[in-house]
Parts: sequence; structure tokens; C-alpha cells
Amino acid sequence: MKPFLKTSLFAIFIMSAANVASAAETVAVKMPKELSAQAKWGQIAFDQNCAACHGDKAAGTEQGPPLIHDTYNPGHHGDESFYRAVSSGVQQHHWPYGNMPAQPQVKPELAGMIIKFIREVQSENGIVYKPHMMQ
Repeated sequence: MKPFLKTSLFAIFIMSAANVASAAETVAVKMPKELSAQAKWGQIAFDQNCAACHGDKAAGTEQGPPLIHDTYNPGHHGDESFYRAVSSGVQQHHWPYGNMPAQPQVKPELAGMIIKFIREVQSENGIVYKPHMMQ
């Protein structure tokens, strides 16, 4: 193999590995001083059903994105999108983590409490409704 081709292939390999490594984004999360009663139940349910992929306090892991992130502000991902992700799963579209499978063990009432928890923590971290603009 010619030296230029070897070097080019090696560079492509290194760049693609760096891109995969950067996919595992986590964020620093500031918790509210007090959660509402519904959000407290939501935090327990989140810890049991969601944290394995989305991390402690929804800060993200190598398996799933942080939900305390502006991408998930209510204007871009409204509550209905969270309900739909839980009930039907969702194809990867913002992050390179792969598809999220449905979570049939999480019933709608429990999903609502989880969403309440996420929204209260988002608010504490300055993530608020912003109208979604297609780019």
C-alpha cells in the first residue's frame, strides 16, 4: 500500500474514533432545592427506569444523551415527544447513541411524573421553552 494511502486511511480511522468518543456527552446538572411531590416520584421512577442510559439526574452516559440539555427544551421536544419515546421508542436523530427502545413497564401516569422531574430539573438549569425553528 502506498504511504499516502496508508496515512489517509489512518487519519480517517483516528477522526472517526474521535467522533464516536465525543458522542458520549454528559453535562453538569444543578438540582432544584425542592422538587414538587409529583417530580419527587418522577425522580424515583427515573432512577429505576431511565438512569441506566440517561444518567444520574439525566446528565447523560455513554449509552444515552443528557436530557438536561437545550435539545430537549419544551419547544423542541414537548411532553408528548417524551410520552411517545417511552411508549413506542424513538429512532436516533440528535445523537449517535442508537435507537431508544420502548419502555412498556413505564405506564403513562408514571411517565408524566418522570417528565415533571425532567422539566423541573431543566428549569433549574436554565432550559426553558424556545420555539423550534427548522434549519
